[in-house]
Amino acid sequence: MHSESDPERLKTLTNAINYIIIVMSICSIFIIYGHMLKELLMGRPQLWRKVSYVPSIDYFKPAGVPLVNLQEVHLLVEEAEAIRLKDLEGLEQEDCALKMNVSRSTFSRILDSARHKIADALLNGKAIRIGGGNFEMSARRYRCVSGHEWDVPFESLITAPPELCPKCETQSIMPILPPGMGWGRGGQGRRRRAGRNR
Repeated sequence: MHSESDPERLKTLTNAINYIIIVMSICSIFIIYGHMLKELLMGRPQLWRKVSYVPSIDYFKPAGVPLVNLQEVHLLVEEAEAIRLKDLEGLEQEDCALKMNVSRSTFSRILDSARHKIADALLNGKAIRIGGGNFEMSARRYRCVSGHEWDVPFESLITAPPELCPKCETQSIMPILPPGMGWGRGGQGRRRRAGRNR
């Protein structure tokens, strides 16, 4: 047998549920616009820098200096690529920028940073460690659990990374990392932003 207060209780419960729904909707709006505001304040995200070569030797040190007394300079992979393109290959800055998928001014900043770090290491007797950064390979080779291998170009990697093996359609795939490149922060060798540079 229901008491006369049951309709009141039902009404109170309904109001409470409606209130919770309204609060959750407001919270969702704050979350969505909060992310938009954060992106606006932080500016546009950095583009991946395209890298065609990762050095197999990623550590250099002055002879005769014990590791315990040695300071390190951290050269990012895209900085090493900028040195390779400009100083080793002898390309013009505009061509280097196109190859790395960055603006000419961005390439110039990367190159200046790389040269400064190398000069600091050479003249002040510091070690150079190459690794990390904000880059993706110009082409990355993938392998599935069945042993199938295929190459994915840079443009596809940054817009629609592979999710399936094109031959057997399994989702169990992973990139084959170039020699000297391990799994860093953020995963498969790209996303690999280094910590604060020394």
